[in-house]
Amino acid sequence: MGRISKILIANRGEIALRIMRTCKVLGIRSVAIYSEADRASAHVVYADEAYCVGSARSVDSYLNLDRIMDAIHESGSDAVHPGYGFLSERAEFAQACAEQGITFIGPSAKAIRAMGDKMLARQLMHTHDVPVVPGTDGAVTDLNQALEVADRIGYPVLAKAAAGGGGKGMRKVHSAQEMEQALSRAQGEAGSAFGDARIFIEKYLETPRHVEFQVLADAYGSCVHLFERECSIQRRHQKVIEEAPAACMTAELRARMGSAAVRAAQACNYEGAGTIEFLVDEADNFYFMEMNTRLQVEHPVTEYITGLDLVAEQIRVAEGKALPFTQDALAINGHAIECRIYAEDPAANFVPNPGTVTLHQVPVGVGIRVDAGLQTRGEIPVHYDPMISKVITWGRTREEATQRMIFALEDYHIAGVKTTRGFCRRVMESAAWQEARLSTHFVDEHPELLAEESVLPTDAAAVAAVLLQEHSTAGPLTNGSAWRTRRKGR
Repeated sequence: MGRISKILIANRGEIALRIMRTCKVLGIRSVAIYSEADRASAHVVYADEAYCVGSARSVDSYLNLDRIMDAIHESGSDAVHPGYGFLSERAEFAQACAEQGITFIGPSAKAIRAMGDKMLARQLMHTHDVPVVPGTDGAVTDLNQALEVADRIGYPVLAKAAAGGGGKGMRKVHSAQEMEQALSRAQGEAGSAFGDARIFIEKYLETPRHVEFQVLADAYGSCVHLFERECSIQRRHQKVIEEAPAACMTAELRARMGSAAVRAAQACNYEGAGTIEFLVDEADNFYFMEMNTRLQVEHPVTEYITGLDLVAEQIRVAEGKALPFTQDALAINGHAIECRIYAEDPAANFVPNPGTVTLHQVPVGVGIRVDAGLQTRGEIPVHYDPMISKVITWGRTREEATQRMIFALEDYHIAGVKTTRGFCRRVMESAAWQEARLSTHFVDEHPELLAEESVLPTDAAAVAAVLLQEHSTAGPLTNGSAWRTRRKGR
């Protein structure tokens, strides 16, 4: 370990750009990798150097460990940042870096393996007094065992992939009659997605909230939490809107959950930034769900309320530096919200809508941040996650952050593809959001928010006409933009 001078970012899109910006601030050179489909992408242009690692398919490029290791050596990078997704939680990547003298900006391969296996993670949590959802600590070996466990803890239950994530290899089981088919489907999906068909059973919580704690640890035994994020608004078991702090959190519950999160990280001798994910029931009982051994998509809301640059903190830990603060020195400042803007159609169960973004005009203003993977236009390829950007707002209160988000989403113009922008705006305006009536079933419980998304015309002149008509009653144009105006009443 020591001073890092050049980092290869083993990722693409908005997270690659976000990491590169911190590299510039720290005076560190950045190296991009790209697939043939991403040759003209913004992260490739922004980097100091860029290397092609394969064809459009992820398995041939962003998941191609050998090609990425070659790019690291060819570029002379002394460190690698995996971002999130792709190889970020692959222990073999961290191991290969360690064996070849390259600093992996993240935890050890051993920690990734321990927390990546959900059954092993459950066992670790038991030994460190961290509550877990009732269920099996090992894989179920046959149908009879699964039925016995389900009868003991009570239906409904979840059949879950031991090595999974993102809702893959997961089936809800309401009765004994459904168990055999659910196990078979979960095992098949888990084997296909993760190469590991092991399944365990846990109790299904009816109306939980998804609350996670950001942790940060150094190599000298110091570990702190950076408070919580509420991530309950999800589609297909994947988050779409997050906030920090959680609106329903009490000081007493935060202290208990934060302490448990730190114990969870220490259980695997964690180093760097990570996230402990919990489910919280209606009685404020909380249960460990999993640990994400990487930077989270939603990390900007934590940055807003703490004033920290989490990527910079990751790099400092990787350089062997001790944490410069203790838990008592940390405090929450204001409230932050993140809306993920995907090229998806909410009215069609959020089906991806990849294609050419012909206009990308981001909002600006006090307390508004946009992390995007493209500039004024660009492609959303069919090969990868269809995220376009993340819109993050901060306010002194939750209400102020919400109003800034409503404005930001109204002032955000995207043409060429359907997006989740309108859905996110409707959530912000809903009584359920404003009263913080949240659970992981939020989307299913509010179908009225899933309106058909219109697509702005792709011709520039037509776009201008639509936007000028849309704002015909607004005040003067601002920011020197032909597109951006202010709506009356905002």
